[in-house]
Amino acid sequence: MSALKQSLTDAMKASMKSGDKKRLGVIRLMLAAIKQIEVDTREDLNDDQVLAVLDKMVKQRRDSATQYTEAGRDELAEQENYEITVLQEFLPEALSDEEIDALIKAAVTETGASAMQDMGKVMGILKPQVQGRADMGAVSGKIKAILTA
Repeated sequence: MSALKQSLTDAMKASMKSGDKKRLGVIRLMLAAIKQIEVDTREDLNDDQVLAVLDKMVKQRRDSATQYTEAGRDELAEQENYEITVLQEFLPEALSDEEIDALIKAAVTETGASAMQDMGKVMGILKPQVQGRADMGAVSGKIKAILTA
């Protein structure tokens, strides 16, 4: 079992013992999403794959929270934001804008990227470095800005 899955299982047990039903529900959602992919692919996920699943869950909840806020459903947006905070406990520490910019600059230099058609090469290098630590949409936007400038 990967270390991240083990820490999720431990957190689930701790939430059950403390009676924190709201947190327990979110952790169970995470474990269910991981288990679903494992059943579909018939293989155990490693930590990087688990991070990708959790990162995707955070992105989904951010989108939902935005839509709920725009629709005036603040109680639902608040629930999504709570789930984001629980999810982020299991993700690595977020990168600062300066760190992201430095990684992008290094990747552009390494690949020799000079135009938009080189975007895939740059993303290929960056994705493993920033997965779960930065919003990939924002990173992609920064890369586009650099390559079109």
